[in-house]
Amino acid sequence: MRKRSATGSLLVATALVSMCAPTATANTAPTGSIAWSECGDKFKGECATIPVPLDRARPDGAKINLAIGRLKATDPARRIGVLLANPGGPGGSGIGSFITGRSIPDDSELRARFDIISWDPRGVGLSNVVKCDKDLLARGPSAVPVTDADFKALLAHNAEVGADCRKNTGPLVDHVDTVNTVRDMDSIRAALGEEKINFLGFSYGTQVGQQYAELFGKRLRAMVIDSNMDHSITSAYQYLETATRDLEGSFTEFADWCERTQPCALNGKDVRKVWDGLFAKAEAGKLTDPATGKPLTASALREELFVAMYRPEQRWFPLATRLAALDSGGARVAAAPAAGELAENPYQAIWCQDWAWRVNGAGEFRSMLKRLERLAPHTKLSPFWGDVTACLGWPAKVTNPQHRLSIKDAPPILMVTAKHDVATPREWNLAAAKQIKNAVLLHYDGVGHGQFSRSKCARGHIETYLTSLRLPAPNTHCAAEWPTAPPAQRMDDGALQRVPQG
Repeated sequence: MRKRSATGSLLVATALVSMCAPTATANTAPTGSIAWSECGDKFKGECATIPVPLDRARPDGAKINLAIGRLKATDPARRIGVLLANPGGPGGSGIGSFITGRSIPDDSELRARFDIISWDPRGVGLSNVVKCDKDLLARGPSAVPVTDADFKALLAHNAEVGADCRKNTGPLVDHVDTVNTVRDMDSIRAALGEEKINFLGFSYGTQVGQQYAELFGKRLRAMVIDSNMDHSITSAYQYLETATRDLEGSFTEFADWCERTQPCALNGKDVRKVWDGLFAKAEAGKLTDPATGKPLTASALREELFVAMYRPEQRWFPLATRLAALDSGGARVAAAPAAGELAENPYQAIWCQDWAWRVNGAGEFRSMLKRLERLAPHTKLSPFWGDVTACLGWPAKVTNPQHRLSIKDAPPILMVTAKHDVATPREWNLAAAKQIKNAVLLHYDGVGHGQFSRSKCARGHIETYLTSLRLPAPNTHCAAEWPTAPPAQRMDDGALQRVPQG
């Protein structure tokens, strides 16, 4: 899951700075010491906390309580072991996703054969969430800094937010990088008394998995990482170029799908022409939102498109209806509801300890924009430009900067990628796979983020590997599964809520 931060920016993920071997002091929760109790409303699970060092450099110092959860294997006679699952983010609650939610559905073979274990990473959810002043977060810049004044204001705002988050969260805010999360994950393994674990990670969670394999590869039985980050990218332009390319490709697939799918609200029209016209009107300040009666900015319009590309099966029909309403200026069709704006900001705090960007002022952004508009004439720029701007001026040290993976002791790792994925572009997946000697790539030939919940074929290969250690042949392809009817007309088998994509 990659989701919007409370600042209004859009962010992402992780890697490793210290290559030191894990020490005995890394794990502080005694084996067998976990006191489980029932948790959850609609869905029940077991929850607990374990103590872990606030500062891993001071293992005998202050501790924090890490919230963890468990679903016991439904077929204990065939139980294989534990499966640690991470939904992504940064900022995604593992407990809410996998324990009190059912991102791995009850009919999955994974539920039968494994104890599903997940956790709220430090700085997230029930594990001392990063909190910041809500009004301050809401005042954040909402546009790409293309003037010197914009750039100066951005730096000042990020510095102010970082200081405020430290004041309201406490010292943990300086210890939320992904290396800390990886070491917490191994503390969970130790507290469970497991010699080896299995891992299933999505989006940002793939970086958690990649880094765990670097530090603790011998403690893995099997790993699947779905929709992968590439934490070796150091160029801000390369980051934006790859993200923008997949947004443009996803839009092209949407347009082609709509033109051949009769129930689509724009069927029979030139979808590219409709979109280009709406975007031009929005840029000129002349597009009125029929849902509000107010102007709709080009940035907001593009973001609606962007969000819809995460989950075609849920969002493509509503997107087409929305664009048709905007084009006609008629019916009051609202945009998809946005996530609630909370005074929680783990995304920015974690992200900005993992990524170091060098951007030499507004002029460099202007140059990037011109190049990207030539690359992507319809969509022009990925909203994930905020992944870069959110960290410029951030006061915390980048303790986990970008690097190429160095994985030596891990078992084969199954990596899953889509043809077009606006949140973790295919190019990132291919680049990460080249850095892992024993990686096996599984390709989904469609659009979307998180293929376990999108492709029956991909889910089958994922479950087969985790349960039997049988891998698909290298570069196996799963056919695209295109939506054929609006969501309200589809039978809901739970598939739409399996993996939280954000």
